[in-house]
Amino acid sequence: MWKVVRKPCDSKADDIIDQPFFYIDMTLKLAIAQLNFVVGDLAGNARKIVDAARDAYGQGARLLLTPELSICGYAAEDMFLRPAFVTACDDAVRAVAAELADLDGMVVVVGHPTGGSLRSRSVAVQLRHNAASVLSEGRILDTYAKRELPNYQVFDERRYFTPGDGVCVFEAGGIRVGLLICEDAWFDAPAQLAKDGGAEILAVINASPFHVGKEGERVARMAERATAVGLPLVYAHLVGGQDEVVFDGASFALEADGARVVQAESFQERLVFAQLERRATGVGFVRSEGAVAAPRAPEAQLWDALVVGVRDYIGKNGFPGAILGLSGGIDSALVLAIAVDALGKDRVRAVMMPSPYTADISWIDAREMAKRLGVRYDEISIKHTFESFRGALAEEFKGLAEDTTEENLQARIRGTLLMALSNKFGSIVLTTGNKSEMATGYCTLYGDMAGGFAVIKDLLKTTVFALARWRNAHDPYGTGTEPIPERIITRPPSAELRPDQTDQDSLPPYDILDGILARYMEDDEGIDEIIAAGYERAVVERVARLIKINEYKRRQAPVGIRVTHRSFGKDWRYPITSKFNETAGRKTV
Repeated sequence: MWKVVRKPCDSKADDIIDQPFFYIDMTLKLAIAQLNFVVGDLAGNARKIVDAARDAYGQGARLLLTPELSICGYAAEDMFLRPAFVTACDDAVRAVAAELADLDGMVVVVGHPTGGSLRSRSVAVQLRHNAASVLSEGRILDTYAKRELPNYQVFDERRYFTPGDGVCVFEAGGIRVGLLICEDAWFDAPAQLAKDGGAEILAVINASPFHVGKEGERVARMAERATAVGLPLVYAHLVGGQDEVVFDGASFALEADGARVVQAESFQERLVFAQLERRATGVGFVRSEGAVAAPRAPEAQLWDALVVGVRDYIGKNGFPGAILGLSGGIDSALVLAIAVDALGKDRVRAVMMPSPYTADISWIDAREMAKRLGVRYDEISIKHTFESFRGALAEEFKGLAEDTTEENLQARIRGTLLMALSNKFGSIVLTTGNKSEMATGYCTLYGDMAGGFAVIKDLLKTTVFALARWRNAHDPYGTGTEPIPERIITRPPSAELRPDQTDQDSLPPYDILDGILARYMEDDEGIDEIIAAGYERAVVERVARLIKINEYKRRQAPVGIRVTHRSFGKDWRYPITSKFNETAGRKTV
């Protein structure tokens, strides 16, 4: 839309000071499709884009931005290497363009892969791009290839793509828009090149995985970028879970000075709108009351990430529901609360499997929590099965004291029972181990590690306790406050695999352990650095050794939700077989 506006002439000549000049005052309503796409569902994703475009058009928008790789979902991983997949993506983009041909003046940006590679069994040369196409009135006006390809943390883009070297500046509603894709906006050159090409605003389409604190990092970096080039910026982001990663949405728009004028709610599918206007000083956003979502506590965002991760993994993979072992301990309690918020009580089943060493309070607390949440609850004693196993091995173990072997037998019996129930009824088993356990190997292969999805795999034990307390005080999904009995939170953690057992019999206190893990595993600090921070050398070296020798377990663990910047998954790629010792040759003081 536009209107003719009369402005006084800027000339300093006295004889023409009263002469007018005219300029076109243009406005553009744009929309962000903050949507949850499914990897590989090209038809479904295309339909979502078309429906969003028509909805946005009906509400007056003339530019729709979809997230990075929206046509195929992020990330399709080695499906990118299949020519048939990329060809199908190209076809889907053309189909979207054709379906929107009747929307006069509407411009839609669609993310997709394009191109191929030169491959042999030993060598691959990528000619494929992570791209975005500008569609309008049935045509593909331009296609832009992402210039900066991340290859760190969970990203493997250089495995699949080659960097682009072009610039894309297109017009929508009389305003010139410079297109960038995600990582491009974290570097100086792509934005400056877009401005040099005539861009009046930067449109950044993204698929940026969530970790705690990521939203603030994004806004701060994009504010730096907007300020550096002196252009307003709109950030269109993906939402939803894909295997181990979760995308939080929280799309936003910034003025040229970095001020936030639009901020969408995180973890919600929606169309997000912003209004641009041409002023005498350039293009800027029209401010609207309530357009900036209220800030949310880190615990609230973390809870949403876990809930969305469970909901989408189970939903997108077609499982009818979830089943988990409810022990009366803090980890399984937290997983149960997350699962109910994600799926509803009718799709979650809890099974208590007491052993000879299970405390009465564990029974009581497990029953109470299941009652509070209204889930199906069953008890299957493993006492007789455990005795049968010990009997079968008695001759082999003759003369040997009981040790962790017998403890692990109990865990493996429970894993077998849960997997049998999963096989029979189709529900996926949710494992309940946390990051502290995964790091140190305080978990049993084919026992408590058995299952299909590891919900709290990336939560340190101290975070588990903190999040349980937060959930008891809040009810974000309307399933009830205080779902976790207080005693589950306050009692000393125990695997209950031998008499009077506690976790601290085998591990350092969790506040110490988690402090070391955060430094060593997440931040890659060296052993000497950690010791200098106040931790005992013997404890640090022991924890580092436990991390190293338990890599073989983690390689066999189920995929789980990533919520930190360094998780045990794609973020963590250490060899199982390694002789490197960081402390070799050092003298212990």
